[in-house]
Amino acid sequence: MSECVVVYELGGSAEGGEPSVRRVHAAPAAPGMTAVPGPRTFCGRDTFAMRRASWQPPGQPGSAWYDPQYAGLVCPACDDAAGAG
Repeated sequence: MSECVVVYELGGSAEGGEPSVRRVHAAPAAPGMTAVPGPRTFCGRDTFAMRRASWQPPGQPGSAWYDPQYAGLVCPACDDAAGAG
């Protein structure tokens, strides 16, 4: 599989603070780049309005592609496609 870039779908924020993470998605890397998401996530959503995660998967077999603190917000379709299962 090609490089996986973790992106956050953002939601509302509390009283002008930082937007909260609403859902965690995975996207294939843009051609020729490893840290830039392609135009669509694995589940088909547009990545334009999403924020790239600063967290990077460790790249070890069996490790999660997403930041464990957001485990409850992972998109199931992206999880299936990223092979984290």
